[in-house]
Amino acid sequence: MKFIIRSTARQDILNQFIYLIDQGVPNVASRFVDAVDETISRLTKQPNIGMPKKLKNPRLQGIRKWPVKGFEVVWIYYLVTKDALRVIRVLHGKRDINRILDSERD
Repeated sequence: MKFIIRSTARQDILNQFIYLIDQGVPNVASRFVDAVDETISRLTKQPNIGMPKKLKNPRLQGIRKWPVKGFEVVWIYYLVTKDALRVIRVLHGKRDINRILDSERD
């Protein structure tokens, strides 16, 4: 299965990478990016392993979540369609996830 990473999810990944760099742990920042790639790869092979998440946003009905390997406080939120796994957001679990996802437009 192919995957598509939305621009907002790419920005989430970049923001987490920059945060880790700013914390003085560039090696952890690099491992984070690799872990996101590895986790997405696994999801493309087993797309239904993620836990369903109920939201008010009708555009995201059927969304699932799965933790980034080795960074389990960061979750990948994705939709499975017939043609692709669509990564919607990559968010730290301490954020207001429901508010963020319910405000997604596209």
